[in-house]
Amino acid sequence: MTRRFPPGVKRKLHHKHAVGLLLLLLLLPAFVVAVFCHGQKISYFLRPIWDTPPRPFTRIPHFQAQGLPMDHLCSLHGWSLRSSPRRVFDAVLFSNELDILEIRYRELLPYVHKFVILESNVTFTGIAKPLYFVDNLGRFEFASSKIVHGAFSGNSGGTLGRDPFELEAKQRVALSSLLRRSGIAPGDAVIMADADEIPSAETVKLLRWCDGVPPVMHLELRHYMYSFEFPVDYSSWRATAHLYNQGPDTGIRGRRT
Repeated sequence: MTRRFPPGVKRKLHHKHAVGLLLLLLLLPAFVVAVFCHGQKISYFLRPIWDTPPRPFTRIPHFQAQGLPMDHLCSLHGWSLRSSPRRVFDAVLFSNELDILEIRYRELLPYVHKFVILESNVTFTGIAKPLYFVDNLGRFEFASSKIVHGAFSGNSGGTLGRDPFELEAKQRVALSSLLRRSGIAPGDAVIMADADEIPSAETVKLLRWCDGVPPVMHLELRHYMYSFEFPVDYSSWRATAHLYNQGPDTGIRGRRT
C-alpha cells in the first residue's frame, strides 16, 4: 500500500530537504577549513576528552643536608662520585620575566657553566614585543661571562594570527641550535625549563658531581601561586634535566605536557 501525501505536504517536505542539504553544503566546507586552519587549537581545546594521564614517574627521593660530602650525597641516591664536575648548561626561552630571570641566575650562577637564553621579537601568538633581555643587559652584568644570548626573528612572512604552537616549536629549534653553538659536548647536563622553573642549587650540584644519574629526569619543583610567599604543592614537573648526546636527534628534549 503506497502512502500518498497532499501536494502541500510534499512541497513542505521538499523544502525541508532542500534547506537541510543547503546547510550541509555550507557547514561542511566551513568545518573542513576550520580543521585545516585551526586543527591543533581544536584538538587542544578538546584535550580533556581524548587525552590520557601522563605515564607514572619513577620518583627519585632527593637527599640533601648542609655539610654532607658529595660522595655521601651521591651514594644516598645510588650514584657514584665523579673525579671532576660535569658541566651544566641552563637553556631558557625568555619572554619578559626579568625579575624571575635574575633570581634564577643568581641562584644557579656558581653551578652552571653556561646560561643559554633565546628571546624573540614576537610572542608565541605573533604579537610584536621588545627584546627585553637586550634592553636590560646591565642588570645581568654579574653573569655576563656565562651568558650565551640569541635573538629569534619572527617577522618574516608575518606572524600575527599564526599557530602559537608552531611559533613555540620554531623557537625551541632555534634554542637547540644556540645550545650547540654554546660549546656543549656529549655528557654535559642540560636543564631545560621556563624562566620561573628554578631548580635548587642542591639538585644542580648532584648533576655536576654524580655519575649514574638517569639520562632524562623531570624535575619536581615546588609550585607557588603569585609569589614565593604562597607555596601550593609540588605539582610542577615539566622542567627537565638530561645528559646531552651527539646524534641525529641531538638537542633539547621536548617538555612532557
